[in-house]
Amino acid sequence: MCVVKASSISNLSQSEVMANLSVKKVEVCRVAPKPGSSENQSLPLTFFDLFWLRFQPVERLYFYQTSSTDYSVLSKLKTSLSLTLQHFLPLAGNLTWPQDSLKPVLSYVQADAVSLTVAESDADFDHLINSTSLAAQDFSPLVPQLDVTDERAAAMALQITVYPNRGFSIGTAMHHAILDGKTSTSFVKAWAHICKHEEAQALPSSLVPFYDRTVVKDPAGLEELYSVHHQNKDGRTDNRSLSIVSYRKASDQEDLIRGTFEFTRAFIQTLRGHVISKMAPDSSLHLSTFSLVYAYTWVCMVKAEEIKGEKTVVIFGVDSRSRLDPPIPATYFGNCVVGRVAVAETKGLLGQDGLVVAVKAITEALRSLEKGVLDGAENWVSKFLDFSLYDRIYSIAGSHRFEVYDTDFGWGRPKRVEVISIDKTGAISLSDSKNGGGGVEVGVVLKKQYMEAFDALFASPVH
Repeated sequence: MCVVKASSISNLSQSEVMANLSVKKVEVCRVAPKPGSSENQSLPLTFFDLFWLRFQPVERLYFYQTSSTDYSVLSKLKTSLSLTLQHFLPLAGNLTWPQDSLKPVLSYVQADAVSLTVAESDADFDHLINSTSLAAQDFSPLVPQLDVTDERAAAMALQITVYPNRGFSIGTAMHHAILDGKTSTSFVKAWAHICKHEEAQALPSSLVPFYDRTVVKDPAGLEELYSVHHQNKDGRTDNRSLSIVSYRKASDQEDLIRGTFEFTRAFIQTLRGHVISKMAPDSSLHLSTFSLVYAYTWVCMVKAEEIKGEKTVVIFGVDSRSRLDPPIPATYFGNCVVGRVAVAETKGLLGQDGLVVAVKAITEALRSLEKGVLDGAENWVSKFLDFSLYDRIYSIAGSHRFEVYDTDFGWGRPKRVEVISIDKTGAISLSDSKNGGGGVEVGVVLKKQYMEAFDALFASPVH
């Protein structure tokens, strides 16, 4: 069901052109779960969710190629979205922080719906899906703005942009306090499954969300601790604002270049062999695909950006569903990620054995999980990291384990998938490779001179 607001029609009565891509908004509507869905559903945030309360929404963009981009394609996408929302009712709802509640609550009530923007573009579709280097802001008009105010925040917003007779893109904006990367990509895969299979209403068990919040135990009282921290903001003790914190000013996002780099399976194996050749006989390092890809990217970034500080830091998330005691279902809906910090001396990363230094730091950070995934959790919000100690802090968005390139709506695998929000957060995006074969894609957003340096370093022999 797609209901167009009268106000949206009047606001868009004249063609609205955005940025440099010549993107024209055609329609802004609200897609509700199929009639007959449950009347209400309410989910309190857990401490895993509260950690991300004011973080930048995660924006992801999927490109699909098809010569048939007429109304039937849009109709199928809208109808299947409505059917999918039956399984994901909270995503049609809103986040609020009631005065009588210790923490924010995600609630869906009848008449709630997801904002969906439909747009058209005459941009060069082949260039968009194939170029490995674009102005970072080129993709911005292809993702929607998430509706967030101090009092209320939408869970999700979507945008479908049609490139006539060439294909379409789907842009998603997801509130980070409501769902992590695993949950958000599972939703899109569920939508794709229902769309591809002629709007079948059933989902495979691997995509059916699990909503029971009681499985997340909180013996240390982290929810109250995090909640009080958020309320004691800006000198107040009652700050219940849901506003998002900006990491980069709009002016800082200008002149940024988005680059996409592929680690083939063969290249990853070369990195593994290089590290092994440098290891002491009695040493033990974590040589997973993630560790090697992240370590190599870390070294390239430090060298490209000419980091001068004494130490450099990388932050990455670890899915804790299977690591909690007791473990919780793999399809648990919400956030269930713990952060880990790897620290290395900058001169070591810049040296001959920089890759080994980076892998050692990541290995040490992963070994801290042996103390328990919630070790030190009482300090995650208030004292997670002293940013003033470091010139540059790197972080990761996404994971190659999400397998985003398996998201088929019925028109084949996506031709390109990008995490758009990294131009606002400065994170490094990580996904499986569109070329398959066990490869990994990394996305970075840098100033032009740094991107050129990063490109040259990435393509050089192991350094």
